[in-house]
Amino acid sequence: MSVDEKRIREFAYQIWESEGKPVGEEERHWEMARKLAEAEALAPKAAPRKKAVAKPKAPAEPKAAALPAGKPVVEKKPRAPRKPAAG
Repeated sequence: MSVDEKRIREFAYQIWESEGKPVGEEERHWEMARKLAEAEALAPKAAPRKKAVAKPKAPAEPKAAALPAGKPVVEKKPRAPRKPAAG
C-alpha cells in the first residue's frame, strides 16, 4: 500500500466517522478523501514554528482613536459580593 493510498484511507475513515458511519457511502467518501490527499500533497510545506515564550501583558488602556467620537470612557462598577446560600 503506497503512502498516498494509506493517507486516502485515513481521510476516508475520518469522513465516514464524522458522518455517523453511514452504510453505502464508501465511493463518495473515497473520492472526497482522494481530493483531500491531493490538495494536501500540493500544499506547500510550512516551516516548523518556533514556540514563543509567553510575555505577560500590561493592562491595555483604551485608545482615543478606537472610541466612538463624543462618548466618554465610563468605568464599570464592581460587582456586589454573592449572598450566602440559604441552608
